[in-house]
Amino acid sequence: MTSTTEILLVTGERVRVEGVAKDVERAILDAARGSIMALAWMVECETAQSIGVNPEYVVTLRAPGPETQPRS
Repeated sequence: MTSTTEILLVTGERVRVEGVAKDVERAILDAARGSIMALAWMVECETAQSIGVNPEYVVTLRAPGPETQPRS
């Protein structure tokens, strides 16, 4: 299974994306430091589609708790 991270946006919408929290954070920070209107591109878990997240709208990131993390 792939690791997932939940992103909470200022609108209250929650988006689950593929990747560990540190990698998702890095993508968001890189986009924020990039050119104007740079988006952080990720893969949404539910649809497997690429989505672009505006870094200015991110409130929090949350990695799944131990009860929802895949077991090795």
